[in-house]
Amino acid sequence: MANHKSALKRHRQSLKRRDRNRAARTQIKNMVKAVRQAVEKKDKEQAAAALRDAVATLDKAASKKVVHWRNASRRIGRLQQAVNKLG
Repeated sequence: MANHKSALKRHRQSLKRRDRNRAARTQIKNMVKAVRQAVEKKDKEQAAAALRDAVATLDKAASKKVVHWRNASRRIGRLQQAVNKLG
């Protein structure tokens, strides 16, 4: 464990960020799962609604640097492709 005041503060900050990032990644997983489940059920309206939420969540996570912006973009593109195939 660190002994310097600045190092202790940096450690506290890293713990806060870890918790925030974990929560954001969990939320991303749940949103993506909702879209995929709606696509499996072939429910276009539900899939479109879930896609809107997932895109917003992924964009926010990318802007906060929780996930890389290209990773978010790729996931959004693949989800949109899946929803567009429904009809």
